[in-house]
Amino acid sequence: MCGIVGYVGDGDATRVLLSGLNQLEYRGYDSAGIAVSDGGGEICGDGGVDANGGVSSDGAGIDVRKRAGELENLEAAIESGAPTGSVGIGHTRWSTHGPPTDRNAHPHTGETGAVAVVHNGIIENYRALKEALVDAGRTFESDTDTEVVPHLIEQALADGADPETAFRRAVSQLEGSYAIVAVFEGVDALFAARNDSPLVLGVGDDGYHVASDVPAFLEFTERVVYLEDGETVVVRGDGATVRDGDGDVVEKAVTTVDWDVEDTGKSGYDHYMLKEIHEQPTALRQCLSGRVNELDGTVELPEVDGVPAPSTVHLVACGTSYHAALVGAARFREAGTPAQAFLASEYAVRTPPVGDALVIGVTQSGETADTLAALRAARSRGARTLAVTNVVGSSAARECDDAVYIRAGPEIGVAATKTFTSQVVSLSLLVERLAGSATGSEASRERLAALRDLPGLVQQVLDESAAAAVAEAYVGRDGYFFIGRGPNHPVALEGALKFKEITYEHAEGFAAGELKHGTLALVTERTPVIAVVTGDDAAARKTVSNVKEVEARGAPVIAVTDGRAGVAEYADHTLALPDAHPSVLPLLANTQLQLVAYHVANRLGRSIDKPRNLAKSVTVE
Repeated sequence: MCGIVGYVGDGDATRVLLSGLNQLEYRGYDSAGIAVSDGGGEICGDGGVDANGGVSSDGAGIDVRKRAGELENLEAAIESGAPTGSVGIGHTRWSTHGPPTDRNAHPHTGETGAVAVVHNGIIENYRALKEALVDAGRTFESDTDTEVVPHLIEQALADGADPETAFRRAVSQLEGSYAIVAVFEGVDALFAARNDSPLVLGVGDDGYHVASDVPAFLEFTERVVYLEDGETVVVRGDGATVRDGDGDVVEKAVTTVDWDVEDTGKSGYDHYMLKEIHEQPTALRQCLSGRVNELDGTVELPEVDGVPAPSTVHLVACGTSYHAALVGAARFREAGTPAQAFLASEYAVRTPPVGDALVIGVTQSGETADTLAALRAARSRGARTLAVTNVVGSSAARECDDAVYIRAGPEIGVAATKTFTSQVVSLSLLVERLAGSATGSEASRERLAALRDLPGLVQQVLDESAAAAVAEAYVGRDGYFFIGRGPNHPVALEGALKFKEITYEHAEGFAAGELKHGTLALVTERTPVIAVVTGDDAAARKTVSNVKEVEARGAPVIAVTDGRAGVAEYADHTLALPDAHPSVLPLLANTQLQLVAYHVANRLGRSIDKPRNLAKSVTVE
């Protein structure tokens, strides 16, 4: 949720930190801050600890600036005189403990101001730690759990510890999830630790970076070191020393990410979300590239060559990824493999018997806390785990036995768009690869041919969509209902989720057959019903009957359809889908619903890329 940046090197720390925070705005936040020191000392120099418990320095101190609200508020606070120095940390906060105020914003300091700390995650035992610190005479200024950390560090410094020892001693007392970075007065280094919250190092030409996500430092370097749970690191301008939980030095590999900094720009679009909707054809081509052999109806996924055909599949996910998991589970069942999608937050606390099930975690970021907890619960019961994710080197990818990457490229908008379609296609490929009975069949060849055509079909929808006109006709209604049956049910759920995420209007998605069981009481002439109807089978005909029910009660109907079931006859507006194989029609319908949500939100003047209260990567349970 929150964003962390840190820098130590030869450059201007303030400029580097603000650049990183700008790149992390997409994660969602409600306050921001930086702390900068001009360093000037060694980690274990002769200065030792002064009488106040602070590290001896040349007196420059740590300059902390932080403000509630948008990043521009912080930038305004810096205009009158930016902090100067070559060592610093920054943070965008998404509130968990205490409201979004200046004093609750990060970074946090103790009483001496000798150390400043930023933190992602939740410190579960902070109350007990805080009570002990207060009993020892320390005064707290914020409502946050984070503030215990600088106080613990200062306490260790006062007891004679050097900075690294003080930092490690403080971290050892914490319980919960955290990514923590600290800067000390007069010390040319950053001190960082992670546990159940992402943290990566960037190896640059003029210094080292620390961040919660790679895009924070892509402007400066593409060389990355991924930290593991339980590790701490001392980061200097010319290198970093990583230690495990026992204090032993760990050798870490440096990898190069294949994201280009240009990929994270808007490329002329008004919003990242609109850009990413239009990037779907490219993302799908990347997802499919080198993986499909249409001639013999097979899929090449070397990542899972060692995975046997599963007898049972559990898919665990949250939010949009859960809707993709629903599609994946249905496709496994169609291929003859029992499968079920679970909300990761429920699976983690009520893990069903796994037996010899393959447990698949579907997570865009690879850092979603509930999904990681579900995967860990499954592994603890002996299950084989597989991650379907967008981020190479993410926690899910590293912790699972196997990983399949969706190759969608960086997604900056909080509301997932191109990653949903790439997740569904990746899961479809996984089904073809693992459900051996279908591989090489005529039906398999038809499905793979449909996937080959999908990027062009999505482009056709983007080029011809009437979503903007439909959005204009239905702005400001009392509520919006999205319905669909079978493979269109997850699309209805996803359409409603997108709509509510960025418009802030009430929207509900459900299986069309449930319309009569409660929701019909809410249907009026001011509640548009968006019906996804594809094909002309029994499910489509029954959905047309549901459309007639709401039409009879005065509700306006928007049909998202390929036209085969004749639903347009009963609709006030139609969003047309091109002729396509049944397996890809739901994804084409999803593109139309993404555009409707975007245009309604834009018409209402909403913060489309950074919707209120939401975060891109949900790293707390």
